[in-house]
Amino acid sequence: MKLVKLFKALGDETRIRIINLLRHGELCVCEIESILEINQSNASRHLSKLINVGLIKNYKKAQYVYYSLDISIVENHLFINQLIKDEFVKEYRLIEDIEKLKDYKKSNITCDDIKNGRVCSKLKKA
Repeated sequence: MKLVKLFKALGDETRIRIINLLRHGELCVCEIESILEINQSNASRHLSKLINVGLIKNYKKAQYVYYSLDISIVENHLFINQLIKDEFVKEYRLIEDIEKLKDYKKSNITCDDIKNGRVCSKLKKA
């Protein structure tokens, strides 16, 4: 059942955190890794699961892969829309991730910068 797979995909903290970031716009995989402080392997595994259930979509531009929330699944499953709008804003970790995303966007750091080891100072681990 597709619905069971969807619930399983939503049953993981990292995948919820990824969806939370992508609801604010598309991101490259390296940006997701940097903001969530996860490694490439972990990010790819979670992103693949989200793609497989149709929650997110991706496209490649040069050497980078960009991800975005698939709005059609949110529109077709109102409980997902409700979850994102009402519940994500109550979770401290998700709020913290959005603050990191805002700091990242303000920093004007690019994927090339991340690839070369430059990271927004507010994203570095304490």
